[in-house]
Amino acid sequence: MSTTSKEIKTVGKSGQISLGKGYAGKTLRMRRQPDGSILLTPVAVIPESQLWTLQEPHRSAIERGMAWAADNPPAETDLDELLARQDRRTEEKRSRGSAR
Repeated sequence: MSTTSKEIKTVGKSGQISLGKGYAGKTLRMRRQPDGSILLTPVAVIPESQLWTLQEPHRSAIERGMAWAADNPPAETDLDELLARQDRRTEEKRSRGSAR
């Protein structure tokens, strides 16, 4: 159940009101109602350059990646083993190429 609170705020000479530190740095949408009241709603703003992250198929791919990352914690890589594996793959490709 949500609670509501009522407060009286006075608009200063510069046209500003203080909403309290809980709203510091937040972005709010201001809607002026026909009756003259004002409704402030906290919003998140997404730059146009990042809108693609909310569109398919990108959104699903990002969600799958995040789920994979949650199930696969980072682990330290054994660089020697990684290089040895790469060397084996390179040798396999060379040997397949010369067999033609």
